[in-house]
Amino acid sequence: MTLKYIIITTKYIFFISTLIFVSFPANSELSVEEIIKGRKAIFSKNYTTAKKVQMLVSKGDFEKAKNKMIEMSDNYKSLLKYFPANTKEGFKTEASPAIWDNKEEFDELMNKSSNDMIELASIIDSSENIKGTLGKLMWSNCKACHSKFRSPH
Repeated sequence: MTLKYIIITTKYIFFISTLIFVSFPANSELSVEEIIKGRKAIFSKNYTTAKKVQMLVSKGDFEKAKNKMIEMSDNYKSLLKYFPANTKEGFKTEASPAIWDNKEEFDELMNKSSNDMIELASIIDSSENIKGTLGKLMWSNCKACHSKFRSPH
């Protein structure tokens, strides 16, 4: 690996991390490409985090799992800002036009997903059916979004 490659890769990782954790105003100066890639990065991060939550819970490490759940909740809230009207197409977006056709329903699902992760964090260590609880409060939201708001890939 060359030093140039490492520097570029580090800058890209920093850029994506910045997009994930820093909100931007609706009239942001981010390009369409940056917004689309940013939202894809957040969804990818949430999927990876959900798999970590599943693993941590199965090991009984509820405190670490709860921290990941809160992180996912925050990510769902931040996603609300990543779907301006000018980002419907391009840059290999997997977002379905249904998002903009049903924006209120999409926003409600992102808010529900965020709230469900908070609820999950509050009850997971006392759940009698951990797999069912994860399915209901985490994985079902992923499925609902993918089936209605993600283009086939």
